[in-house]
Amino acid sequence: MTFLAIDVGNTRLKWALFDQAAPRAALLAHGVEFLDHIERLAEGSWAQLSPPTHMLGCVVAGDAVKRRVAEQMEELWDVPARWVVSQAEEAGVVNGYDHPTRLGADRWVAMIGARHHVLAQGPARPVLLVMVGTAVTVEALDASGRFLGGFILPGHGIMLRALESGTAGLHVPTGEVRPFPANTSDALTSGGTYAIAGAVECMYQHLRQHCQEEPACIMTGGAGWKMAPTMTRQFELVDNLIFDGLLEIAARRFA
Repeated sequence: MTFLAIDVGNTRLKWALFDQAAPRAALLAHGVEFLDHIERLAEGSWAQLSPPTHMLGCVVAGDAVKRRVAEQMEELWDVPARWVVSQAEEAGVVNGYDHPTRLGADRWVAMIGARHHVLAQGPARPVLLVMVGTAVTVEALDASGRFLGGFILPGHGIMLRALESGTAGLHVPTGEVRPFPANTSDALTSGGTYAIAGAVECMYQHLRQHCQEEPACIMTGGAGWKMAPTMTRQFELVDNLIFDGLLEIAARRFA
């Protein structure tokens, strides 16, 4: 049995084919495609794949993208496209959102991946999870696996575009992160970076006080490596955490 996991973000689709729908499954193939060009999958990187037994995906980009993916799967394989919707509880994580199904699927799946990543390393602990992408999310889970709540912030690109559109004459290239920025480029980059770092530190303090225990700090997302050096806490960078979460969910759904 093979399993196709799909993570559709705001700008890119990432996919991975595993040898089974189970945690720590062996990776057989993987790839990335920008949303503007996902029609290339059927004729490109998916064309030579053996038909997967099951597929499960996480999507934040909307129904139109779901249809475009499903159509290509139907063209190639007789495999239904299945998409995660946040639940009240799944794979050992309890959803504390006021309206559980309104929680973004990417946040939900990543939290499940983070929870099991920590459990694989030792005893249960609270988890502070930061996803750095087009937007930035900061999630808090207690040691029992209950999602307490989280922040949503604009990512670097959104911050810069907002400043450029709202400030006359502010069109400068991306600079460096510095403790005392002495030019506009560095001031913009440093300001956005430290704004995110400050929000993360705020959630860390909330979670530590609430749980009376040091949380495990995990960071993921395409721009995570840029943020990690500026954090006041030591973060573990974990690639493809959404795939890890999809494997945990799939192991229970397709058993």
